[in-house]
Amino acid sequence: MTSKSSRKNQGKTRLMRRTRLKTGMSPETLVHTGEQRTEGVRMGAFQYTGETLKETSPKTVADCSSLPGGTGVTWLDVDALHDVQVVEGVGKLFNVHPLALEDVLNTNQRPKFEDYGPHLFLVLRMLQWDETAGEVKGEQVSLAVGKDWLVSFQETPGDVFEPVRHRLRTNKGRLRHMGADFLAFSLLDAIVDNYFVVLERVGEQLELLEEELLASPSEKTVHSIHRLKRELIYIRRAVWPLREAVSALDRRESPLLTPQLQPYLRDLHDHTVQIIDTVETCRDMLSGMLDLYLSTVSNRMNEVMKVLTIIATIFIPLTFLAGVYGMNFKHMPELEWTWSYPALWGIMLTTGLGMLYYFRKRNWL
Repeated sequence: MTSKSSRKNQGKTRLMRRTRLKTGMSPETLVHTGEQRTEGVRMGAFQYTGETLKETSPKTVADCSSLPGGTGVTWLDVDALHDVQVVEGVGKLFNVHPLALEDVLNTNQRPKFEDYGPHLFLVLRMLQWDETAGEVKGEQVSLAVGKDWLVSFQETPGDVFEPVRHRLRTNKGRLRHMGADFLAFSLLDAIVDNYFVVLERVGEQLELLEEELLASPSEKTVHSIHRLKRELIYIRRAVWPLREAVSALDRRESPLLTPQLQPYLRDLHDHTVQIIDTVETCRDMLSGMLDLYLSTVSNRMNEVMKVLTIIATIFIPLTFLAGVYGMNFKHMPELEWTWSYPALWGIMLTTGLGMLYYFRKRNWL
């Protein structure tokens, strides 16, 4: 059976191999670099105004032809990127820049923000906590935002956007009364809020590790510490560039961004900074836990060595006495004495007990 680490290494190798396929190609060549899948592409569409809402599930790109130019705001969500033709068709339908589509299909893209004029483009990582595996799962989400439309691209079905969909269906809040830029903020906010959920799970793992470290640390504890450090590095790699992207989005003067959105973007930026601070705090705690484990192991080793040293010290004179009277010399007057054997035992016991008393008095025991 292939181990978990082997599967991860194989996945990284496949990713690198797919990325190398783009070597020498035109910058606008569309090549999917993520994991190859066989399931069909799932799409969901919302067309809404303050008073109306229409939700559909297009099966093909042709079914989406009526979406651009409709009344109100249009949101098309595309799940699964392995079908390059579908991504290309949707891009042409909404006039998404070919370089943006290239970034959509490059699933190892660094989170970033780009202004292509007619539309804005964002790439970020959506993180979720896998309860079964006990680790962070992430996938790339790309958002193309136009004047009255938004297209989101995801790698796999299943996301953190259900609260946004619920607000659209129930007409709660101001979402259906705002433009596509506010919809983009709502999706970004949903992803960032889920970072807090992931960090909460990481915090629970930290508490369990701390209890284990104080109770009965073992080699398994060290592996758990290093595993959590890798998870935090993964989260940090997703959040640091996102802070830059949100900051750039907040500073951008674009007709696609209304002035009413600025306070929300600043609040989103504050959330990303708070997440980064939490990640750094957790990393410092893990480093402290590792130091504590090493100190605990070192102290335990010192205790063992101290006991062994005391035992050896006690037996050195006893071994000397036993060695002296174990020599095979013919003329050893003590061997002829009647009470020599119990006398020797008395001397040895007195010596051992005297040394124990001395060690106890010096608080070495």
